[in-house]
Amino acid sequence: MGGESTTHTAPRGTGAERIGSPLGQRLSGVAVALGLVLFLGGFAWGAVVYRPYTVPTTSMAPTIDAGDRVLAQRVDGGEIRRGDVVVFHDKGWVTNSDVVKRVVAVGGDTVGCCTDGKLTVNGKQIEEPYLPEGSLAEITDFPTVKVPEGRLFLLGDERQGSLDSTAHLTDAARGTVARSAVSARVDAVAWPMKGMLKPPTGFEALGALSAPGPLRTIVVLIVVGAVLVLGGAAYGPLAKRLGRSRTRPEPAGVH
Repeated sequence: MGGESTTHTAPRGTGAERIGSPLGQRLSGVAVALGLVLFLGGFAWGAVVYRPYTVPTTSMAPTIDAGDRVLAQRVDGGEIRRGDVVVFHDKGWVTNSDVVKRVVAVGGDTVGCCTDGKLTVNGKQIEEPYLPEGSLAEITDFPTVKVPEGRLFLLGDERQGSLDSTAHLTDAARGTVARSAVSARVDAVAWPMKGMLKPPTGFEALGALSAPGPLRTIVVLIVVGAVLVLGGAAYGPLAKRLGRSRTRPEPAGVH
């Protein structure tokens, strides 16, 4: 008698009919839901706390170059401390534009330059590693300034080309800016991605420095949220593919 060749498929169990196990499906759903909460929550938190700015000049180089995009934490001017890089608006400096400079002295301080080529605040020489390599603390000496209470004295990190407090010494406020003019403190350069600004440790001898904002925590929330969403969403396709690989047709014998 002639024989015929047939192919039989191995019987599928209930585990192969559905995509993954019930526990796996529940866990993937939880991962996606939690990931969305973290991801969207991180972005929402960042939008509330931070403001993006584009710095148009090189006055803060090399810390911030022209065209760099920075993230600045919204703060009250009363929270500002020595060494902070701040965003402020003062019509006596620039009309209809924000300005980014570094605070080197606060109300009650006496600031001057230069002693052995270094900036002095309250008689202490300040180490400023954020200045361009080999540059002086200031290209010309300026007279000692007593900063009034509630005001700030600010300089650019590029001292040779920065129109900062030294350019306004003949003004009524002697180059100082009101704390209330400050709207934000720069935490990081977002683009190009230079990361968080380094702590201005040269001012530690004069008092506590500002603590970094929550930017690192926000970034971690967004990254972890994205990983959870992608991982949870990938569970179904992976389980389906694994299920198919376990139910491939098996050749039967020849009758």
